[in-house]
Amino acid sequence: MKNNPFTHEEINLMSIYNADGTREGLIAALTEMRGYLDAEEAELRELTDSALSKLRAMSDAEFAELELYPDFDE
Repeated sequence: MKNNPFTHEEINLMSIYNADGTREGLIAALTEMRGYLDAEEAELRELTDSALSKLRAMSDAEFAELELYPDFDE
């Protein structure tokens, strides 16, 4: 995968929830976390939905090429 489809914010979010290192595991973790969000957290919900949509559209091989390391300095 030559182009990383994820935003800086999505990468940071995914790196936090990428406990088992698999695409399916990350999708499950983000989906679970999303269930705990309330109405005031609309921005985080939108960010999570965007990341989930992109994760579901990619293959495991494409996911394996991602570098999921948080970068909170940008």
